[in-house]
Amino acid sequence: MPGVPLSEEGRAQADALAEALAARPIRAVLSSPVQRAQETAAPIAARLGLPVLTDAGLDEIDFGAWTGAAFDDLDGQPAWDAWNRFRSFAPTPGGETMAAAQSRALAAVALAAAGGGEVVLVSHSDVLKAVLAHFLGTPLDLLHRIELAPASRSVLVLYDDSARVDGMNLLPLPPGEGRGEGSGTHLA
Repeated sequence: MPGVPLSEEGRAQADALAEALAARPIRAVLSSPVQRAQETAAPIAARLGLPVLTDAGLDEIDFGAWTGAAFDDLDGQPAWDAWNRFRSFAPTPGGETMAAAQSRALAAVALAAAGGGEVVLVSHSDVLKAVLAHFLGTPLDLLHRIELAPASRSVLVLYDDSARVDGMNLLPLPPGEGRGEGSGTHLA
Protein backbone atom coordinates (compact mmCIF):
# COMPACT_ATOMS: atom_id res chain seq x y z
CA MET A 1 0.00 0.00 0.00
CA PRO A 2 1.14 3.59 -0.45
CA GLY A 3 3.14 5.38 2.21
CA VAL A 4 5.19 2.40 3.42
CA PRO A 5 8.90 3.25 3.35
CA LEU A 6 11.80 0.84 3.38
CA SER A 7 13.01 -0.25 6.78
CA GLU A 8 16.62 0.27 7.81
CA GLU A 9 17.30 -3.31 6.66
CA GLY A 10 15.57 -2.57 3.35
CA ARG A 11 17.75 0.50 2.79
CA ALA A 12 20.86 -1.58 3.50
CA GLN A 13 19.65 -4.21 1.01
CA ALA A 14 19.04 -1.50 -1.61
CA ASP A 15 22.55 -0.16 -1.06
CA ALA A 16 24.02 -3.65 -1.46
CA LEU A 17 22.04 -4.11 -4.67
CA ALA A 18 23.35 -0.76 -5.95
CA GLU A 19 26.89 -1.92 -5.19
CA ALA A 20 26.29 -5.20 -7.04
CA LEU A 21 25.06 -3.35 -10.14
CA ALA A 22 27.56 -0.45 -10.02
CA ALA A 23 29.94 -1.84 -12.63
CA ARG A 24 27.23 -2.92 -15.09
CA PRO A 25 26.72 -0.87 -18.29
CA ILE A 26 23.16 0.04 -17.34
CA ARG A 27 21.46 2.72 -19.43
CA ALA A 28 18.25 3.21 -17.44
CA VAL A 29 16.64 2.56 -14.05
CA LEU A 30 12.85 2.24 -14.07
CA SER A 31 10.71 1.82 -10.97
CA SER A 32 7.20 1.25 -9.78
CA PRO A 33 5.65 4.47 -8.46
CA VAL A 34 5.27 2.91 -4.98
CA GLN A 35 7.49 4.57 -2.34
CA ARG A 36 9.44 1.47 -1.28
CA ALA A 37 10.26 0.62 -4.92
CA GLN A 38 11.37 4.22 -5.53
CA GLU A 39 13.56 4.02 -2.41
CA THR A 40 15.09 0.78 -3.71
CA ALA A 41 15.75 2.28 -7.14
CA ALA A 42 17.25 5.54 -5.81
CA PRO A 43 20.66 4.22 -4.65
CA ILE A 44 21.00 2.14 -7.83
CA ALA A 45 20.33 5.15 -10.03
CA ALA A 46 22.53 7.43 -7.92
CA ARG A 47 25.41 4.97 -8.11
CA LEU A 48 25.06 4.84 -11.90
CA GLY A 49 24.54 8.60 -12.32
CA LEU A 50 21.06 8.06 -13.78
CA PRO A 51 17.61 9.34 -12.90
CA VAL A 52 14.90 6.99 -11.62
CA LEU A 53 12.20 6.79 -14.29
CA THR A 54 8.76 5.92 -12.96
CA ASP A 55 6.75 3.35 -14.93
CA ALA A 56 3.18 2.58 -13.84
CA GLY A 57 3.47 -0.79 -15.59
CA LEU A 58 5.76 -1.87 -12.76
CA ASP A 59 3.27 -0.85 -10.05
CA GLU A 60 2.21 -3.25 -7.30
CA ILE A 61 -0.91 -5.33 -7.91
CA ASP A 62 -4.07 -3.37 -7.19
CA PHE A 63 -5.53 -5.46 -4.36
CA GLY A 64 -8.68 -3.34 -4.10
CA ALA A 65 -10.47 -3.94 -0.78
CA TRP A 66 -7.55 -6.07 0.46
CA THR A 67 -5.09 -3.14 0.34
CA GLY A 68 -3.58 -2.67 3.79
CA ALA A 69 -5.19 -5.81 5.25
CA ALA A 70 -3.08 -8.13 7.39
CA PHE A 71 -2.50 -11.63 5.99
CA ASP A 72 -3.90 -13.10 9.21
CA ASP A 73 -7.15 -11.21 8.62
CA LEU A 74 -7.42 -12.52 5.05
CA ASP A 75 -6.50 -16.09 5.89
CA GLY A 76 -9.49 -18.39 5.56
CA GLN A 77 -11.57 -16.00 3.46
CA PRO A 78 -12.83 -17.89 0.37
CA ALA A 79 -11.85 -15.11 -2.06
CA TRP A 80 -8.33 -14.90 -0.57
CA ASP A 81 -7.91 -18.67 -0.69
CA ALA A 82 -9.08 -18.68 -4.33
CA TRP A 83 -6.64 -15.87 -5.19
CA ASN A 84 -3.76 -17.89 -3.76
CA ARG A 85 -4.78 -21.10 -5.56
CA PHE A 86 -5.98 -19.74 -8.90
CA ARG A 87 -3.97 -16.63 -9.73
CA SER A 88 -4.68 -17.04 -13.44
CA PHE A 89 -8.30 -15.99 -13.05
CA ALA A 90 -9.29 -15.27 -9.42
CA PRO A 91 -10.09 -11.58 -8.96
CA THR A 92 -9.18 -9.30 -6.11
CA PRO A 93 -12.21 -7.48 -4.64
CA GLY A 94 -12.32 -4.20 -6.53
CA GLY A 95 -8.74 -4.57 -7.76
CA GLU A 96 -7.05 -6.26 -10.70
CA THR A 97 -6.42 -9.84 -11.72
CA MET A 98 -2.93 -11.31 -11.74
CA ALA A 99 -3.23 -11.66 -15.53
CA ALA A 100 -3.88 -7.91 -15.82
CA ALA A 101 -0.87 -7.13 -13.62
CA GLN A 102 1.28 -9.52 -15.66
CA SER A 103 0.14 -7.93 -18.92
CA ARG A 104 1.00 -4.38 -17.87
CA ALA A 105 4.36 -5.46 -16.42
CA LEU A 106 5.26 -7.32 -19.62
CA ALA A 107 4.42 -4.19 -21.61
CA ALA A 108 6.83 -2.24 -19.36
CA VAL A 109 9.55 -4.87 -19.89
CA ALA A 110 9.05 -4.80 -23.68
CA LEU A 111 9.21 -1.02 -23.79
CA ALA A 112 12.33 -0.91 -21.62
CA ALA A 113 14.04 -3.61 -23.71
CA ALA A 114 13.22 -1.86 -26.98
CA GLY A 115 15.98 0.68 -26.34
CA GLY A 116 18.65 -2.04 -26.22
CA GLY A 117 21.37 -2.40 -23.63
CA GLU A 118 20.94 -3.14 -19.95
CA VAL A 119 18.16 -1.70 -17.82
CA VAL A 120 17.10 -2.16 -14.21
CA LEU A 121 13.40 -2.55 -13.46
CA VAL A 122 12.39 -2.22 -9.79
CA SER A 123 8.99 -3.64 -8.93
CA HIS A 124 7.27 -5.95 -6.44
CA SER A 125 7.65 -9.65 -5.77
CA ASP A 126 4.43 -10.97 -7.32
CA VAL A 127 4.68 -8.63 -10.30
CA LEU A 128 8.25 -9.76 -10.96
CA LYS A 129 7.25 -13.39 -10.45
CA ALA A 130 4.54 -12.91 -13.08
CA VAL A 131 7.10 -11.53 -15.56
CA LEU A 132 9.46 -14.43 -14.89
CA ALA A 133 6.58 -16.93 -15.12
CA HIS A 134 5.78 -15.65 -18.59
CA PHE A 135 9.34 -16.11 -19.85
CA LEU A 136 9.66 -19.49 -18.12
CA GLY A 137 6.34 -20.74 -19.51
CA THR A 138 4.98 -21.20 -15.99
CA PRO A 139 1.23 -20.76 -15.39
CA LEU A 140 0.21 -17.98 -13.00
CA ASP A 141 -1.43 -20.61 -10.78
CA LEU A 142 2.08 -21.90 -9.97
CA LEU A 143 3.55 -18.49 -9.14
CA HIS A 144 4.25 -19.64 -5.57
CA ARG A 145 6.97 -21.93 -6.96
CA ILE A 146 9.13 -18.90 -7.79
CA GLU A 147 10.98 -17.38 -4.84
CA LEU A 148 12.25 -13.80 -4.91
CA ALA A 149 13.90 -12.43 -1.78
CA PRO A 150 13.76 -8.71 -0.99
CA ALA A 151 16.41 -6.78 -2.96
CA SER A 152 17.32 -9.85 -4.97
CA ARG A 153 17.63 -9.56 -8.71
CA SER A 154 16.75 -11.66 -11.67
CA VAL A 155 18.24 -11.33 -15.14
CA LEU A 156 16.34 -11.59 -18.41
CA VAL A 157 18.07 -11.49 -21.77
CA LEU A 158 15.59 -10.46 -24.44
CA TYR A 159 16.12 -10.99 -28.15
CA ASP A 160 13.95 -9.94 -31.10
CA ASP A 161 12.17 -13.29 -31.16
CA SER A 162 13.06 -15.05 -27.92
CA ALA A 163 14.19 -14.60 -24.33
CA ARG A 164 16.35 -16.32 -21.77
CA VAL A 165 16.26 -16.17 -17.98
CA ASP A 166 19.92 -15.93 -16.93
CA GLY A 167 19.30 -15.83 -13.20
CA MET A 168 16.62 -15.59 -10.55
CA ASN A 169 16.67 -14.54 -6.92
CA LEU A 170 20.33 -13.49 -7.10
CA LEU A 171 21.50 -11.86 -3.92
CA PRO A 172 24.22 -9.19 -4.00
CA LEU A 173 27.74 -10.51 -3.64
CA PRO A 174 30.34 -8.93 -1.41
CA PRO A 175 32.29 -6.12 -3.12
CA GLY A 176 34.91 -7.40 -5.56
CA GLU A 177 33.16 -10.68 -6.32
CA GLY A 178 31.66 -10.57 -9.80
CA ARG A 179 29.14 -12.71 -11.60
CA GLY A 180 29.69 -13.82 -15.15
CA GLU A 181 26.18 -13.11 -16.37
CA GLY A 182 25.46 -11.56 -19.74
CA SER A 183 23.75 -8.29 -20.44
CA GLY A 184 20.04 -8.02 -20.01
CA THR A 185 17.15 -6.63 -18.08
CA HIS A 186 17.75 -6.70 -14.35
CA LEU A 187 14.58 -7.14 -12.34
CA ALA A 188 14.87 -5.99 -8.74
